[in-house]
Amino acid sequence: MKKELKDYHEYVVHDVLGHIEGIASRSMFGGYGLYLDGAFFAIITAPDELRFKVDDSNRAQYEALGSKPFEYTGHKNKKVTVMSYYLVPEEIQEDREKLEEWARQSAILSST
Repeated sequence: MKKELKDYHEYVVHDVLGHIEGIASRSMFGGYGLYLDGAFFAIITAPDELRFKVDDSNRAQYEALGSKPFEYTGHKNKKVTVMSYYLVPEEIQEDREKLEEWARQSAILSST
């Protein structure tokens, strides 16, 4: 795994999400999966991409801030797969209360 991705992972887990109790992570699929109280709620897909799980209940709030879904292109057949993980907008990452609210909302989606 590239050093930039490892460094970004450390930054996200400790600085961005460090105030939220119950955060854990593990490497997967060339990035990282993030868990909140055991619920898989987020992925880190590149050195600067934190993405939270989204569904119909919260998609509009991401799209209103210009966020787009993760498009996986690593398949051997080159087909693009649009996934239900949206980029967490920078203004949300900088607002600790809002970030925790969004993280918990995504964790709830993952546990249902």
